[in-house]
Amino acid sequence: MSCAIVEKTLYLIQSDNPILKLQGARDIRRLTKSCLRYRRYFSDAIKPLVDMLRHSESVEYNEAALLALLNLSVKDEGNKKSIIDAGALEPIIGFLQSEKASLQEHATASLLTLSASSVTKPILTSFGVIPLLVDILRCGSPQAKVDSISTLYNLSTSQGNLTLILQTEPVSSIVTLLKSCKKSSKTAEKCTALLEPLMSYDECRKALTSEEGGILAIVEVLEIGSLQSQEHALGALLTMCQSDRCKYRELILREGVVPGLLELTVKGTAKSKEKAQTLLRLLRDAPYERSQLQPDTLENIVSNLISQIDGKEQTGKARGLLAEVIQVSMDQSLRRLHQRPMVCTPVDLSIAGGASTISST
Repeated sequence: MSCAIVEKTLYLIQSDNPILKLQGARDIRRLTKSCLRYRRYFSDAIKPLVDMLRHSESVEYNEAALLALLNLSVKDEGNKKSIIDAGALEPIIGFLQSEKASLQEHATASLLTLSASSVTKPILTSFGVIPLLVDILRCGSPQAKVDSISTLYNLSTSQGNLTLILQTEPVSSIVTLLKSCKKSSKTAEKCTALLEPLMSYDECRKALTSEEGGILAIVEVLEIGSLQSQEHALGALLTMCQSDRCKYRELILREGVVPGLLELTVKGTAKSKEKAQTLLRLLRDAPYERSQLQPDTLENIVSNLISQIDGKEQTGKARGLLAEVIQVSMDQSLRRLHQRPMVCTPVDLSIAGGASTISST
């Protein structure tokens, strides 16, 4: 790294000459784009960059300063705090309401990086950013919406912020974004991550079910989303069903959730497997009744559910996945049998051969 480059760039950004200052901001953006060390060396540039935001009405100046500050804050906790302490939040929040799409996008991206720190989350909340971010989610540019949902998720993990988000009635906007994005994307992951805790509230569940295709969008993430997205989607549906099984069971079943749940019992994470099995229990006709003729096995539960599925395609897929579940269950039972002592009683063999209960998958 050249000290001369750092010194020259700091000279430019601290200059009183507007042209030189603009060049300095652009150079800082370029140099800090992928170099963590430059972010540390240019910490002295934070105050003049914030001054550019606070005292200039030029879109060109504001964009250059925003982008430079954005890069300086990435993965640098010290710079995040310094940017806030220098007074950057007021102009950044103002740009959220700008008619200039680029300023709105850069401001939202800046808040996203700042919200990644546990230290800065309460500060952002105290400045009232949550309602403004939900407004972006409703009517912002596509890129601003993507950054807004990620920022809201970051803030939701701070104590008390989920209640503040709830007050903005965000579910409709979250579902709209979820329906429009790729179900395997990071955006879908953040949408479902935010929806999962919101489903603990009755008003949010009502908002979701009133949105056409709302439950279906979550089911689609459950089927083809990332592993993390699948866990969140599953958690949202499970929370709904646990809150009022009679009310939500049919709505969830109607969207063809069974094949996706079956696949997760075989291929999901440990947490997904457990949640999928629990939801399958809740979705069957009589989840709390047991019978000697119909033991509480995954096969019997799913067979009961398959009989309720409409459509040949879904039924065929569910039956195929059920066969895979049964095979996996048998394989697990055989592995456990081989791991036991060599001397086994006939009772042991009988139990191991029939151990295809939900707990074994």
